[in-house]
Amino acid sequence: MAQKIKTAWFCNNCGNESPKWEGRCPSCGEWNTMVEERVVPKKTSRAIAVGTGGTRSHPIPVSRIETSEETRIKMPSAELNRVLGGGLVAGSLVLIGGEPGIGKSTLVLQNTLSIKSRRILYVSGEESAQQLKMRADRLGRLSDNVLIACETSLETIFEHIRDTDPQLLVIDSIQTIASDAIESVAGSVSQVRECSAQLLKYAKESGVPVMLIGHINKEGNIAGPKVLEHIVDAVLQFEGDRQHMYRILRSIKNRFGSTSELGIYEMCQRGLREVTNPSEMLLTQGDSDLSGISIGVTMEGIRPFLIEVQALVSTAAYGTPQRSVTGFDYKRMNMLLAVLEKRVGFKLAQKDVFLNIAGGLKVSDPALDLSVICAILSSNVDINVPRRVCMAGEVGLSGEIRPVTRIEQRILEAEKLGMETILIPCNNLKGVDTSKFSIKISEVAKVEEAFRTLFA
Repeated sequence: MAQKIKTAWFCNNCGNESPKWEGRCPSCGEWNTMVEERVVPKKTSRAIAVGTGGTRSHPIPVSRIETSEETRIKMPSAELNRVLGGGLVAGSLVLIGGEPGIGKSTLVLQNTLSIKSRRILYVSGEESAQQLKMRADRLGRLSDNVLIACETSLETIFEHIRDTDPQLLVIDSIQTIASDAIESVAGSVSQVRECSAQLLKYAKESGVPVMLIGHINKEGNIAGPKVLEHIVDAVLQFEGDRQHMYRILRSIKNRFGSTSELGIYEMCQRGLREVTNPSEMLLTQGDSDLSGISIGVTMEGIRPFLIEVQALVSTAAYGTPQRSVTGFDYKRMNMLLAVLEKRVGFKLAQKDVFLNIAGGLKVSDPALDLSVICAILSSNVDINVPRRVCMAGEVGLSGEIRPVTRIEQRILEAEKLGMETILIPCNNLKGVDTSKFSIKISEVAKVEEAFRTLFA
């Protein structure tokens, strides 16, 4: 008698499993994302520790565990090394995600082609060998150490691994790889989970680092089951606006380093160029005095840089005022407008307000509040903010300027770029030696006080 085939329903968005079809996923709340897949019964086997040769593991006191520094592979890109925490750890599984066309494959291929001391296997399930050769020619980097394999079968990939014995493996992308052991299409929840688990086992047993390139869904999260992010050792997100030239590489998860680091790149004709000093790139050059522009000192991770905030306030032409925001939180801007009207007395309810963060970056640092309201007020009264003045401060609902983190690093960055004055919250310099700063520091406690300092 033939065994009955068991099936289950999986959410394409989050990977949640359900015994029956549901219109809305109970885990992530998305509609019409449940797909039916065959459930393969797993063979019961005795669990053994990876890398122990099949011997049984024994619990030991934490004080007796011997530690050693992880062996890291230095990547050619200093920005990538910073985000990884100092380099690629041997035996690690790293996932790089981002929007289509943002530059994920370019970033990885550019770095692998520059490594001359290691044998690298680059497996592509999306592009042909000719397409990769054309990209390598455009990047101006050709290497005999990088072996290209265009394959989507996991079993065939492991055959290539046995034949070439690589020292670094790249999979582009994990959503295109399929295993013969799972009867579902590539990119399904079951396939992504199984292929990732097999690649993790290979990385841990062989000590070869594996880099996976992954897609993202419409919400901007890594596509596939959430367990994919739990399997890997590090998750890096490559983001930015394709209409602008800047890209940001963030660390969402990192078992071997900090998640507060980020790398900044500029998309050029010959690939991605590292931006070592982003502040100079994000500020408008020139001495033209225009209203509606202010400079804020923001932090991305533990990296400070100066960014230009642009605002335009005009009378509503069609009766209903417009609110348009690019690169900043829309709800937070509405809150700041309410503070300006209620606490300071500026009537902006019948005016259009347009706000833009220069460079196409998305900033969530609350310390940018002060520069946002100063740019809005500058455009409203048509008086320019002095070009050599920058600011950092969070604005509260009562109009007070609240202290921000890492104020010393912010002041040093402003001083390095030739700023003459910086506005900061009162009592934010407790325990900081101000004698080493040559920049003028103005402490403000209220929004009105900041305005008087700027426009006196």
